[in-house]
Amino acid sequence: MSLDRRLFLFAAAGALGACASNGPAARVAGPAGASSDFADIPFATWTDAEPEYVLSVNDEIDVTMPTAPELNRQLKVGPDGRITLPLIGQVMAGDRTLMELQGEVAAAYASQLVRPLVEVSLRQAGPIRVFVAGEVKTPGVYEINGDMDAYQAVIAAGDYTTIAKPEQVALIRRGPGGSRMIRVVDLRPRRAVAIAIRRNDIIYVPRSNLGELANFFTLIRNALPVGFSYSINGNSYAQF
Repeated sequence: MSLDRRLFLFAAAGALGACASNGPAARVAGPAGASSDFADIPFATWTDAEPEYVLSVNDEIDVTMPTAPELNRQLKVGPDGRITLPLIGQVMAGDRTLMELQGEVAAAYASQLVRPLVEVSLRQAGPIRVFVAGEVKTPGVYEINGDMDAYQAVIAAGDYTTIAKPEQVALIRRGPGGSRMIRVVDLRPRRAVAIAIRRNDIIYVPRSNLGELANFFTLIRNALPVGFSYSINGNSYAQF
């Protein structure tokens, strides 16, 4: 395996690991043509519901202290996921919701202030990061400013190779509670439905059929320190 491919797998595994879920998921039969291919690879039930926003690198936030306005700050989440605040120093903001970060900052200020009231708001979201793998000409991690759909992400990755199977592309996404979901989509040119991508989506283009995805997920799974659960097109499977 090439160095570039190993680096991509570890990056994708990191995205999965950050969203890992240890909750149980019942095993049920998958859709026609897919259940046997994914018998040992569990995901959470797919939903289009928008999950609560989770902070990431380069997000810009306002931290407001109504009882101590001299401590108010406009901050950008650093490459390590942290922000730096007066009196308390570094605080982990990455992979936290606004409410979670607000509570952690308030707790940190409890030893410094009599009434540590804290308000955290999103000022500007950072670029969307999407992983594109499989049979595209330049697989890798892409940062996207603004809106982009799944097929446009494939184009950004150099378009399909000549042996790609674009009618069975896997879209892997973070779901509610940090679980991972998978949906198989048809991204053939002129047939593709515009599917808006979200932060840390993984798009995998197979060369033959859905069975090839099992090998991809096995590589990802072997790089993960924890298990996660999944579903295929709304059909739930057990966790690793």
